[in-house]
This record gives sequence, C-alpha cells and structure tokens, in this order.
Amino acid sequence: MSMRYSTTRLWTALACTIPCALALSALPAQGQPSARKPALKAQTPVTLNFVNADIEAVSRAIGAMLGRQILVDPRVKGVITLYSEQALPVNEAYLSYLAALRGLSFTVVDSAGLLKVVPESDAKLQSSTVEVGAGGKQRGDQILTQIYKLNHENANNLVAILRPLISPNNTINANPGNNSLVITDYADNLQRISRIVAAMDTPAATDIEVVPLKHALASDIAALVQRLGDGGSAAAAVPGQTGGGLSVLADPRSNALILRAANAARLASMRAMIEKLDQPLGSSASASNIRVVHLKNADATKLATVLRAAFGSGSGGSASTSSSSSSSLGGSSGAATGIGSVGNSAAAGGAASAASTTPVAASASPSTGGFVQADPSTNSLIITAAEPLYRQVRSVIDQLDGRRAQVYVESMIVKVDASKAAQFGVQWQNVFGNKGDKTISGLGTNFGSGTANIVNLSAATATGMDGISKAVSAGVSQGLNIGLLKKVGDFYTLGAIANFLEAQTGANILSTPNLVALDNEEAKIVIGQNVPFITGSFTNTGSTGGSTVNPFQTIERKDVGLTLRIKSQIGEGGTVRMVIYQENSAVVPGASNSAGPTTDKSSIETTVVADDGQIIVLGGLLKDEYTDGEDRVPGLASIPLLGNLFKAENRKRVKTNLMVFLRPMVLRDQPSADQLTLDRYDLIRAAQQGAQPGKNPLLPDTGAPLLPATPPASATSQPAKAN
Repeated sequence: MSMRYSTTRLWTALACTIPCALALSALPAQGQPSARKPALKAQTPVTLNFVNADIEAVSRAIGAMLGRQILVDPRVKGVITLYSEQALPVNEAYLSYLAALRGLSFTVVDSAGLLKVVPESDAKLQSSTVEVGAGGKQRGDQILTQIYKLNHENANNLVAILRPLISPNNTINANPGNNSLVITDYADNLQRISRIVAAMDTPAATDIEVVPLKHALASDIAALVQRLGDGGSAAAAVPGQTGGGLSVLADPRSNALILRAANAARLASMRAMIEKLDQPLGSSASASNIRVVHLKNADATKLATVLRAAFGSGSGGSASTSSSSSSSLGGSSGAATGIGSVGNSAAAGGAASAASTTPVAASASPSTGGFVQADPSTNSLIITAAEPLYRQVRSVIDQLDGRRAQVYVESMIVKVDASKAAQFGVQWQNVFGNKGDKTISGLGTNFGSGTANIVNLSAATATGMDGISKAVSAGVSQGLNIGLLKKVGDFYTLGAIANFLEAQTGANILSTPNLVALDNEEAKIVIGQNVPFITGSFTNTGSTGGSTVNPFQTIERKDVGLTLRIKSQIGEGGTVRMVIYQENSAVVPGASNSAGPTTDKSSIETTVVADDGQIIVLGGLLKDEYTDGEDRVPGLASIPLLGNLFKAENRKRVKTNLMVFLRPMVLRDQPSADQLTLDRYDLIRAAQQGAQPGKNPLLPDTGAPLLPATPPASATSQPAKAN
C-alpha cells in the first residue's frame, strides 16, 4: 500500500516538474542574470502546460517568467490547471495565471513591489496599489484600490448602485467630505466601474438661468410656472420643489425667476411661457388697484397691523411723487387718510402695540383701517395701493411670510428624598396607697402627647382593655413596644412601657413635561389636578336656638401639579433663548384644615440661552436637615445605665435633592419633526405593549388599547386611529 502511494507521488511530481522545465526552456538560465533582462524586453513567448500542478510550483515558474519573486501565503493550498495551445507573451501568460487563481478564490497583490498570492478575502487588506481617477492602467484579475472624485453626482447615491457590481469579498465606501468613492476590487472590474461612474457623474440639469420680470411679480407667478412646468400636478406646485426635472425659485429683491430644467429644450419652453405671463395689467385691473394676497404661514391679522405701521409714515413721500399714486390711493377714503397723515401712523403704531398684548383669540376678527385689510377666514390680505407701492408691500410680505421653525422643549425634573428617624424611650408610673385611702400618691415618668403618653395609656386600659397586647396596641402603634401591666382593684393599668423605633423612607421622582411651540411663541402645559381653595364664607345666626348656619362659601380652584410655560426664540448659530416658568406643586397629604388644603410648591422663573439639543440646568435644591430631641428627668437621667428609665430620645435626618434640567431641540423642517414624532410614537406604543393584560383562562381576553404600528413615511400626515 505504501509502495503504491509512493509511486503515485512520484508520477505527480514528474507531471509537475516536466511542464515546468518545458515552460522555462525558453528563458535564460538563472545563473546568467545579464542575459535575463534582454530576454524580458524581447517578450519571448512561452507555452503553458500545467495540469493539476501545485500552486506554489506554478507560482515559482510564473515568477521566473516575469523576473520577479512571487510569495505564496501558507493558507493558499491546492492544485491549478494552466495551459495554452500556442505560445503566449509573458504578460498574457501572467493574466491567465491570475484568472486561474481567481477561480480558486485566490489572487495576487502587489505589496511594496513584492507579489504575494493570498486568499481573496484578505487581498483588500494587503494590496498597496492605489490609483486616483478613472484612467487606471492596470488590468486583469489583480486586486487594487481606486479613488473616484465626483464632480456632480452625490457619492452616497452611487454606493447603492455600484455595490451589486463588486465582488462580495471587496469593498466600496463613500467619503462625504470631498464627495469621492473608494473601491477595492479586481482591475478588470474597476475599468467597467470607471465607465459607469463617468456616465453617471454628469450634471442633473442645465445651468441656472435668471429670468427678470418687467410687469408681473416673481412671487405671484412662481407657483404657476412650477405647476405648468410639472404638467399641472398639484403635488409639485410649491415653488422651489423639483418635479419633473424643473425647479423654480422667486427672487423678490430683483423681481426675477430662477429656473433650472433637465434639458435646454425644457428651459426654452419655460422662458417662452414666462414671457407670455409677464404682461402689463389691463385698464380695468389697474383702475381698481385692489389685490388679494393669500398667506402661507403668517397670521393675516397680525401681519396687516405690522404693514400699516411700517408703511403709514413712509408712504406719504411715495404718494406725493406721483399724482396717479395719490389718486389711486384715494379710491378708499380710509386708505388715503391712512397713508397721507402722520396721525394715522401713530394710530397704526398704537394698534400694533395693542395687538401685541391682545390674546390670540382676538385675531379672529378682521382688522379695519389703513390700506391693508385682513380676512381671518381665508388668512389673506386685501391691499389697496398703486403698482409701485404694491410692489414694495409685496416684497415685505414675501420676506415675512416664511415658514417658522419650531422648538421642542423637554424639561426633566429629578427629585430624590431620603429620611432616617430613630427613637427610644421608657415611661413608667406607680401609685402608692390602698383601696379606700383618701390620699393616694404617685411616682413615675411620662413623655409625649396623645395616646403615646403613659397616663393616657393607663386610662385606656382602665376602661376595659385588659391584656398586655391590647394595652400596648392602643398606645404606640409604631416600633417595638414592651408594656408592663399592674392590677389596681378590678382593672389593669399600664405600669411601664418601653418604645423602640427606627424608620427609613425614600423617594425618587422623575418627571419630563414636553411641548412644541413655534419660534417666538409662548406655550404652556399643565399636568395635575384642579384643587378647590376656600376664599371666603358668609355666616349668620338663626332665629331658632341661636344656631349658626353657613349660607354659602366662595371657592377658588387652582391647578396643582406640573406647569411649564416657555417662550423660545431661535438665534444665530442654533442657539435658543428661552423665557421659562416651571412649577412643581402637590397637595400635602393629611395637612388639610378648615381653610383648605396645604400645597408643597417649587418653581423656577428665569431666562436662559442654550444650544440646539444641549442640556442646561435651570436650578435646584440640595437640602440636608438633622434634628434631635430628648425628654428627661433632671438628675436621674444622668445616672449611667439606670438613667435610661428616666428619659426618651429621638433623632431624624432628612436629605432632599431637587434638580431641574431643560433641553431644547430646533425643528427647522418637516423631516426633523417627523423623526421626533415617530420616536415618541414608538415610545408610547412600547409602553402600551408592556401594559397588555396577561393570559387568564378564567377571564376573556378583552385586550388593552394599543396604537397601530408606525405608519410609513408617506402616511405620516394622516392621523393614526387607536384600536
């Protein structure tokens, strides 16, 4: 058996050695290095004939053909078949060698000028060949790294497209900093990827073109141009949105439209449409000089007051420069008076100040006076002015009627209380005298009040509570109480009692009242109870028996609980300025009296500045109290050991830690608001899932309310229905 195995090994070695020798016969001898270089320059053809040859032996032969050393990783094991029907140049023979290795999940990497045969999974970590740009000269099945710098397309967008085209063991990464791709793969595949990247890295649209308008207002026709360019789709009617490859933005300062289209033909058609829309108004329209402006975000009533105050004093000069402007403004007597006189400007200023102190509910009524009227039902402005003045007013409206950011405020109230108390005391009483004696004397101690006093305890036992357990339970209910009964006549009295007590209490409270409000708008949240407080009463004396009756009492209800009132203002660089009032109150249990309940209250009123998403401490309280007391009989209580029978001691320590933190988060757009909403949605749904009732074979499974699963991104605008 061993002889057969040795023969097989011998024939295998010969099959490997003979083809290697034949392949190397066309090369110069190893001992003549001076003659080897001319042979390589001449690219002497070689014939490959390796059949089931060892990879390491074939690698040595290929290294001899190239004149370079090839090292084989110890993990590379197996045989390889490599042959050719006719003579091949050395470079093509090397490429055939690389292709055969790739089929066996091996490859060759160039590390500092040294060729190494390694497993394909490790090639990306050992290759030192790095090329920049799409013009790489390497080819074949050799692993290398190539960097693509993109000029137009986003690198993250191409990662998802190119990843399926790359070998599973190789990598592709995007660098958002300089918008580039880093790909490690085979050289032949990188050449194909280079052509794909070059084809996709092109401008997505034409150059930006600015179309100035002569008669129409850019903000008026921007939405119309966008809708017409998108084929009348209402979903893409918002200026600035890209739909169908068209983007339209209005520049109020230069009264121009900024266009960007997918191709030049589309851009030319949009320019032609704008020229048709940019026409002067007809005679009937110019005679009225009344225009309606529908607001998108601002409040019409408040904005009308601001516009009248802004243009009240400054428009007189504009009206005097042109007689047509004066006559057009005279179409409304109120408008002419409001623009030409300084008195009405003061009135408008007073209206503005009055509007700032008026509750929000008052904005439901339309504003009157001046050349700008507000229609609250449609949130629109009615402007009566000539064309020059209307252009100025409309420019101001476009700058003020923007979407305001929102601020999400999370307040965290942390309170930790710890209390320790201990007491020890001995009380005793003894009565001297016999039954029937006129004079009875007594000796003893008594501390405390109520039923804790031994005299009161003795009276309780004398009324019929016999037995030591009943006597002690009627006295002090807390701690360890040891009592000694004494029979006096037919009743038992308490002769002595010892009380031992040690108590520990703790509290850990975390409250997080949260709210969302518009920038520079006040918001308030109250979570608690509405508790009645007696503020007054009326009494009189009845006519029968002198009884007193209470015909009525006056009661005021107040909110007791968590209150957070905040007004946020977003500053430059993401800072948030906040005017804050935070209150935490609670009814003290067992402290109510005839005047009403007693409340425990802590509040903070301050103004702070915090960065977006950062936590800031508003304030708090750290309190550590210690109290002790001792009731003792003078002199006798000082006797060692025996003195404990003549005194009672108590000690108490209370520690309170209260801190209030606040974290603002700026929501500048709808995606950030959606992300926060879905996060809180999942949080409350997880809490509901944890509160579902357990299985009970005796009770039906009624279930508990549970929010539906998180809606998709396209359906976040629709309200969710609870089960």
